[in-house]
Amino acid sequence: MDDASVEGTGETVGEARWSAIRELERRYPGLDKDKVDVQVLSEGERGLMGVGREPARVLARLTEPPAPGTAPAERPRPQRRGKPKARSAEPLLPAAEGPDAERVRELLEAICGGIGLDAAVHVGAGPDGLVATVEGEDLGLLIGKHGHTIDAVQYLVNATVLRGSDGGRPIVVDAQGYRRRREIVLRETAERAAAEALATGAPVSLEPMSSAERKIVHLVLQDDPRVETESGGREPQRCVVVRPAGA
Repeated sequence: MDDASVEGTGETVGEARWSAIRELERRYPGLDKDKVDVQVLSEGERGLMGVGREPARVLARLTEPPAPGTAPAERPRPQRRGKPKARSAEPLLPAAEGPDAERVRELLEAICGGIGLDAAVHVGAGPDGLVATVEGEDLGLLIGKHGHTIDAVQYLVNATVLRGSDGGRPIVVDAQGYRRRREIVLRETAERAAAEALATGAPVSLEPMSSAERKIVHLVLQDDPRVETESGGREPQRCVVVRPAGA
């Protein structure tokens, strides 16, 4: 594969596309995204609870050759100093202390160990409550397609740790910066859906999402007076519908 094309992978086609274009932008600073053609190689497989999953794969290729004299940015050479455990790209929050933080850490370590993951758990104190970040080499099994598995793990952690407590703040469980990457994909998806709805004059139904993800889409488009959104369908197929305002 030449330097003008990149294969990207991710939990969804959107994430794979984002990953591939980011790599091209790293190679060619100032890249015009309109000159990138993206071909979907595989939409991926969900598997059962993340087991046997296959990531989505896309091929991103420049439709025009780079300008003469524009060389790809030099790729860093790998340093052979053993195989360090991968760390999250997101800065970690200050470590949280107390019984709840310890229970979250122990529960996530048990879950990771139970599914055969060599991972470390950091529990931080965020402004809205505890944020548990799982770090390791390959956490796709823990994340699952569309984050279904990590959402289930987050639900389990909240149900276990906050059981019987009044006013406890929800606990966030993240891995390899998945939550932030997914939010970026959802924002792009919401904006594309709004543009399509305005261009066609017809409602656009997005893929089924969790309530937290649907909320992100609603918030992204709430200040756009040209469109309106609503949730439709039944769980687990509940989704966001974007339509022109007043349609």
